[in-house]
Amino acid sequence: MRKHLVKSAAIVGATLLVVAACGTNDKTEAGGTGGSCDTSKGTLTVGVVAPLSGNLSALGIGIKQSAELAVDEANKKCTVKGYKLQVSAQDDEANPAKGAQAATKLSTDPNVVGVVGTLNSSVAQTVQPILQGKKIPQVSPANTNPSLTRGNEFLTAPKRQFDNYFRVCATDDLQGPFAANYMVEKAGKKKIAIITDGKTYGKGLADEFSKQVAKKGGTIVGNETIGEKDTDFSGVVSKIKALAPEAVYYGGEYPAAGPLSKQLKDGGLNVPLMGGDGIYDQKFIDLGGKEGDLATSVGAPTESLDTAKAFVNAYKEKFGKEDYAAYGAFSYDAANAIIGALAKTVEGGEWGDAKRDAMLTNVGSYSGSGATGEVKFDQYGDSTNKVLTVYQVAGTKWDDVQTGEYTG
Repeated sequence: MRKHLVKSAAIVGATLLVVAACGTNDKTEAGGTGGSCDTSKGTLTVGVVAPLSGNLSALGIGIKQSAELAVDEANKKCTVKGYKLQVSAQDDEANPAKGAQAATKLSTDPNVVGVVGTLNSSVAQTVQPILQGKKIPQVSPANTNPSLTRGNEFLTAPKRQFDNYFRVCATDDLQGPFAANYMVEKAGKKKIAIITDGKTYGKGLADEFSKQVAKKGGTIVGNETIGEKDTDFSGVVSKIKALAPEAVYYGGEYPAAGPLSKQLKDGGLNVPLMGGDGIYDQKFIDLGGKEGDLATSVGAPTESLDTAKAFVNAYKEKFGKEDYAAYGAFSYDAANAIIGALAKTVEGGEWGDAKRDAMLTNVGSYSGSGATGEVKFDQYGDSTNKVLTVYQVAGTKWDDVQTGEYTG
């Protein structure tokens, strides 16, 4: 059935090509060197699940467009012999239930060979089992909660959770301590208050940050939780101000973090607010993030990497001034891991259900030089690239102030 559907898609695609090109060969597509690619075996789909609407859409659109760039380049290079690739992007609205719907839709399409996504760790928790049930590889450019790959006992008894799940970014058991080391040792802040949105990502990251602050001799003076859609933080600001912290750490994302930082300052507590990759976006500053605020994010600054120059130039050429945002380079690498594994899987043959086990194996053993550096996975599906960066608000933009790996 799957092979039949793939060939059916090829017939439709070829028919459209004939109409458009009027007499050209219906089994080829224009390649990137003036030649053409054999696409006679049909069209295969790389799915994307990310927030394409709502408060986090800036991040989600960067993920979607970067995956589209990888697919376009693969089509021009005839990377998957005999096939044309396309992207099917599904909007999860940063909502686990919507993510489940998106994953279900993609999993019923026999031509879907892999999925790039999700952005949110809480959404990944609903998507993972759905895609695993159909043996569809999922490569996240942005999920950082360690339990997604190694389970709840990820530090003491790690166990692979889903054999179809991979990610190309570092995890929060590294990001949280990396941030804590900077806050205590470099910024000299030892009395720190914690605020989170209570979600999987935010709470998990703050927990890892808190443990490392204690190891470094700092003190967590208080913990508060806000709703991710709250806009008035006056109650929390009053409670935190009374604790007289030297800094505030926020576990959550920029739609709440930006206004929270502003309201802390307006409420008389002008101390740095620090967060993780969920607040590292220009919109954090636009929404109220202030001078001196801090964020960590995965990887090195994209613009500083020689490995990312080709991606940055190609993205700007294709999408103009639109930002690839925090996870664009990671999404590009995630899509290329799926495409590279697919090329190996169908080499000399055709795609079909019987290839799905081999596809999972080939994603797991994938190794390539990506925009973010080496792209490779360990036995749990985690990235072997552990690089992280601390950024600080300077004026109206983020400046990177420290890049490296967490070493304890």
